[in-house]
Formats: sequence, structure tokens, C-alpha cells
Amino acid sequence: MNILVIGGGAREHSLVWKISQSPRVKELYVAPGNAGTGLIAKNLDIKATDLEALAQAAQGREIDLAVVGPEAPLAAGIVDLFQDRGITIFGPTKEATRIESSKVFAKALMQKYGIPCAKSRSFSSFDDAKGYVKIQKPPIVVKADGLAAGKGSIVSHSTDEALKALSDIMQERIFDSAGDQVLIEECLMGKEVSLLAFTDGKTVVPMVAACDYKRVFDGDQGPNTGGMGSYSPPNFFDEEMTGRVRDTILEPTVRAMAKEGMPYKGVLYAGLMLTQEGPKVLEFNARFGDPENQVMLPRLESDLVEIMLAVIDGTLDKIEIKWSNKACIGVVMASGGYPGSYKIGLPIEGLDRIDKDTIVFHAGTKTRGDKILTDGGRVLTVVASGKTIAEAREKVYSNIPFIHFEGSHFRKDIAARELNLFGF
Repeated sequence: MNILVIGGGAREHSLVWKISQSPRVKELYVAPGNAGTGLIAKNLDIKATDLEALAQAAQGREIDLAVVGPEAPLAAGIVDLFQDRGITIFGPTKEATRIESSKVFAKALMQKYGIPCAKSRSFSSFDDAKGYVKIQKPPIVVKADGLAAGKGSIVSHSTDEALKALSDIMQERIFDSAGDQVLIEECLMGKEVSLLAFTDGKTVVPMVAACDYKRVFDGDQGPNTGGMGSYSPPNFFDEEMTGRVRDTILEPTVRAMAKEGMPYKGVLYAGLMLTQEGPKVLEFNARFGDPENQVMLPRLESDLVEIMLAVIDGTLDKIEIKWSNKACIGVVMASGGYPGSYKIGLPIEGLDRIDKDTIVFHAGTKTRGDKILTDGGRVLTVVASGKTIAEAREKVYSNIPFIHFEGSHFRKDIAARELNLFGF
């Protein structure tokens, strides 16, 4: 098969890495890709949001399967366009993607069908939202309705913080039109975990659970980012809990989407909080996670292409999906200043010095001649596996010092709480 992966981050590099292991692959393309994907596939200089150019490239290269990584092209309707052109594509339709592209829609769906989630109210008026915030007890969560690159959910520990978040979103428009509406939510307390599932619209098959780290500095300090690292599996999330989330959240959501006339096929990502009342939904995403993908796909023992085809064909109940018992940890190396302003075009040294069984998934990288340069905020995800979290953690943190680019920084506490390190 000729396969096209759409996107250019570390999530897409991990998808390309896993797909390339399938015997079904003939030619493998990535648009736009990065320096890492260029080593194992053919990069196409097409933005992930240029849907028409992507469709033309897919037709011109006789693509048998397209795989969408990021949320923006899904929300723009790339699946609908490709299906109209007769191109097989993995991912939900534009309408089904509303479960991620509109927090207000997702919350209304959960409330209508009794899917456990935080109490909240939505607002399109700044003054109304401001008045509501003033009578709430902190901590308060303020969420932009639309897509905000993983940064649109702000946990405020005081009323003043919540009012500033509200002003930033609705008045300063820091997320542009994503802030036309907001959700004001209660702040759920407990342990946070990501559980993703494959679904063909009927059958729901959970993947292995993972935990990610959204804030930029150790100890969950600093502003939200797109994710600074992740690990799998969390020791507090067992098979019994996976089944519980499948039964009370994932399957009811897929059934609800079908009842609403927008059948959901692809990957359903549930960001969860394990509260004293049980697991509740923080958010839904309509695609593979980033950085979770980078620690989940190394644990997948089955052929990812076969799984995707079963999802598309509606035969997910006919295949078995196997995962390894090993632990996996990924640490993001970011540019100095991220998630604020940062330099690009800085040379990356030492990628040839890491251990052979350690994987580096590229995100914000590009090539110039024989050099690899930085080209974004999150630059690399360094990933290591082991029999235990401790073994994987020792391996990943012993390899990171080999890699250098000016101003690079990374969190030193990924998976630390699993081992009760640093007082966590």
C-alpha cells in the first residue's frame, strides 16, 4: 500500500515509525513531516491544513490509505474531502470531530447522555461569564470552546486568575475565534490519565493508558504547553479501571455520537480525572495524543495498518490487538522560551550518540544540508522502554545529556510520582 501520514510533529513521527514496520507498506509519505520522518519516509512540502493540495497529492501518488495526525485538518473536514474523492482515510468526519473542536458541544453531549464529567456552564457573553466566575469558588477551570493547540484549558486558583483567563480568551483573543465561547467548569480533583480507544463506530477497543505532563516546568509549574512528556503504564490504572471507563464513558460516547447522526470512527481520546466518585471526562480529543502516542506506540505489538483498516471497514471486532507489558517513558526537549517566543534554526548535536534501543521522535526539526536544526517549540521526544518504570526512566534520562541545542530544556520529573521521587 501507498500510505500518507498528515502532520509534522512527534506524534506523526511515531505514527510513521510504527506504520513503516507493517509488511503492507509499499511507499510511505508524510506531509509536511520533519527531519526525523524524512529518514524513514518521503516528506512532502504541504501544510497539514492545505486540504486541497493534500487531496491532489494523494490522488497523484495513488495513496491507498491516508492517516491524519493533528486536529486542525480533521476539524476542517479533511476526512469528508478525501472520502468524496474516493481516497481511503483514517479519522473522524468534520461533524464527528466536533467532540474535540467544540468543548461546548462535547459538554452538551455528555450532559445529555449522562456521561460523567465536571459540572459547567457555557457562555458567549464576556459580561455574563464574568458575573458567573465571581460567584464560583476557586479553583475554577476556564476553557476556550475551540481548538487552542492544547493550551485552551486554564486552571485558575483564585477568582482574579479566572477573570484574567476569561479576559485573555474572550477579550484579548489569545486563541482567536476559539474564544468566541467559553466553558466555566468546576475543578475536578484526583489523578489524571489519558485513555484512548480505537473505534469503528460500533466496537470500542481501549489502548494502554498513559499520563502526560502539560506544564512547562518541574512540579507542574509554569504555563500550559502541548505536553512536556508522558509515560505508560500508570500503576494506578489497571485492567478493571480500563473496563470501567470503556463501559461508562467510551462506549456510551460512541453510541451517543451515532444517535446524534454523526457516527464516530477513528481514535477517541478521553482525558480523564479519577475522582472519589469515579472516572470523569476532562476533555475528548478526536485523534492520537501528543506526547502520549510516543510512549504508547512502542508498546503496540500488532500491525497498526491492519487496525486502521479494520476501523475503516467496520470489522474491529474481528481482530485482536496486542500490547507489551513493558514500561515506556518519553521526555520532550523544548526550545528556550517555549511555550513563549523562542529561536529556531539552531543546530542539534549528539543524536548519533544515544543508545540504539532509545528512540528519538522529532517534532520541530528540519534539515539543512547534512545538519538537523530546530524548527519549533517542542523539538524532540526522547523515548526509552524497560521492564519497569524505574528502568525506563533511568535509560531515558541517561541518554538526554548526549543531545544538545542552544537553550534546550526539559522536565526532569517525568514519571517521578510513580516512584515517589522528589517528594511526589
